[in-house]
Amino acid sequence: MKNRKPRYRKSRAVRCNGSELIEFTLAFLPMLAMVLFLLNVSWAIFVKSSLEYAVRAGLRYGITVTGTQATAAGSNLTAMVKGRVQANSLGLLSGATGLSRIFVHYFQPPSPGSNAAATDVSSESYGNSPGNIMQVSIQNFTLVPLAPRIFAWNQPADNSATPVGAMAADIIEPSADVPPIGVAP
Repeated sequence: MKNRKPRYRKSRAVRCNGSELIEFTLAFLPMLAMVLFLLNVSWAIFVKSSLEYAVRAGLRYGITVTGTQATAAGSNLTAMVKGRVQANSLGLLSGATGLSRIFVHYFQPPSPGSNAAATDVSSESYGNSPGNIMQVSIQNFTLVPLAPRIFAWNQPADNSATPVGAMAADIIEPSADVPPIGVAP
C-alpha cells in the first residue's frame, strides 16, 4: 500500500481572500448615505430652530421696548426689532442681505366679537400702538445642504437650496411711552 499524503482542503482564510474588502464596500456606501442624510436633516433642524428663536427674541424685545429706549439708541422700533433678530440668528442673517429677509408687520385687531380679519397698519404712524399685533418674520431664506443629496444612483446629486422661514406674533404691551415706528415691513 502506498503511503499517500492526506489531502487537505484549502483553509477558509485562503479561499475568502479579498471578500472583506467587497463586504466593507457594500456596507460602507449605504452607511455613508445614511450619515450624510442625518447630517443634512440635523443641519436643517438646527437652522430652522435658530431662526425661530431669533424671531421670538426679536418679538419679545419689540413688544416691550419703550420710546425712551428707542431715543437712547437713536433708532426706531422696526429697526431695533430687526437688529435684535439679526443679532440672535447666529450669523445666518448677517449683513444687508440677511437684514432684508427680516420683516416686521403691525396689525390692528378687529373689535371684540367681530369675525373680521386684522387690518395691516404697518404703513401707519399708529401701527405700533399698544394693543396692536406685531408680527416678526423671516422670509426668502434659503438653506444650502451641507452634503449633496443622492436619491438614486442614476441621477445627479441634488445641491438645490431649501426655503426656510420663521414667524412669531404677539400683542404690543401697554405703554405710555410709545417708540417711533420707523419704516415697516
